[in-house]
Amino acid sequence: MEQKPLATVNGKNIYASNLDNLINSLPPEQQQQFKTREGRRTLLDELIAQDLFYFEAKEAKYDETQEFKDLMKDTEEKMLKTSAIANFMKDVAVTDAECEAYFNEHPELFIVPESVRASHILLPAEQQAKDIIKEIKDGKKSFEQAAHDYSVCPSKDNGGDLNYFQKGRMVPAFEDAAFAMQPGEMSDEPVKSDFGYHIIKVTDRQPEQPMPYDVAKEEIRNHLLGQKQNKEFLKHVDELKEKYPVEMNLGLF
Repeated sequence: MEQKPLATVNGKNIYASNLDNLINSLPPEQQQQFKTREGRRTLLDELIAQDLFYFEAKEAKYDETQEFKDLMKDTEEKMLKTSAIANFMKDVAVTDAECEAYFNEHPELFIVPESVRASHILLPAEQQAKDIIKEIKDGKKSFEQAAHDYSVCPSKDNGGDLNYFQKGRMVPAFEDAAFAMQPGEMSDEPVKSDFGYHIIKVTDRQPEQPMPYDVAKEEIRNHLLGQKQNKEFLKHVDELKEKYPVEMNLGLF
């Protein structure tokens, strides 16, 4: 079934597919706002405006001016450079064997740091935190129930669980306290941070351990590909200098 145009500007049709292509070309964080009816209408108005300027420029024969010709020449040159480099780079590849060899030769680069799993109860006042610590120690409430009832952090819905984290992921005071504790331990005193007062409970620890190859594989491939592309690029530039003369006036620097 033939697609009906959303609009026609001086005989030139604008289709829904034109809007879809434009939306898909936008950054992911912007796409959603233009997928609504209002957003699509805004983009349609923009495409209409662009076509109106196009026809005005054609009528004024702007494409015949020297300014336009210079612009097209500059654009063509840039596109040819970009296309030529991309075409050259597409033949540069990294094999699975190269990735695995790099992984085995550099084990020190692929270490998963020590991590802890902790839960917390975040409170605005120190005395309130002390009272809740006592309530938990007296067995009146479990840590998880107290987190659900009192914490002002969204993690309250999970009993205060923050999952696993490594050093450098949390604010220093919280992190120092958590990494000093063992699984099953709860902080005896509230831990103060810029967010308030924390009651911390460590539920698990994972020691530093080697990263599995399957996890590191794509990171290695990207690293090696970048290195190989740069090496091949510089090598080819030297080859091209033999073919096309290059003169530099270094005294002008």
